[in-house]
Amino acid sequence: MIKLILVRHGRTEWNAGGRFQGQSDTVLAPEGIEQAKLLAANFPVENITKVYSSPLNRAYTTGKFIADKFQVPIEKDERLAEINFGDWEGLNYDQIHEQWPTEIEAMFNTPSTAQAPNGESFPIIQQRGMAAIRDILSKHQDGDIVVIAAHGGILRAILTTMLHMPLEYVWNLRQDNTAVNIVVNYGDLENYVIELINGTAHLATTKSSTPGRF
Repeated sequence: MIKLILVRHGRTEWNAGGRFQGQSDTVLAPEGIEQAKLLAANFPVENITKVYSSPLNRAYTTGKFIADKFQVPIEKDERLAEINFGDWEGLNYDQIHEQWPTEIEAMFNTPSTAQAPNGESFPIIQQRGMAAIRDILSKHQDGDIVVIAAHGGILRAILTTMLHMPLEYVWNLRQDNTAVNIVVNYGDLENYVIELINGTAHLATTKSSTPGRF
């Protein structure tokens, strides 16, 4: 049995402004740093084996707080980066809707086939995200507890796979900033036991845990 703890990054200024981040390398806002510190201080397990992270700063910084708390290594994996939103990055929903009304509605209504101009689709990130998960599992042994620090979009795509859900429902899985998802794998790389989705108990003392979707 290997336990995976999938964590979304802390809040950024772009989250606060409703701007699509994608692979733009934004950093944690002061609130996001507080969230990451609270997550590390109130982590749901007593020990971990290793942290794997998206290379993007907001996820890596979140993962580093956890790695430092447990004094374990952290390794970047390009496949854990957020979905590339192409021409939409840096814009909010209204700005995108003004230029691409059909495309942005499709992203939320038919996410299994939609794609941002010059960006990625959910099937693409689902494939690379699960490839990363399988490779990570192959490096570990029974009893290991592995943390993955990443982003809302790719974590949703990974979780839909683990839940055997169609990608049409990817937006039905809420992922708040520093959300914790706990998954157990017993050796079958196609089947997972989900113990927790979108856990935010560590944020109980903060003023706001409002999510930034992108």
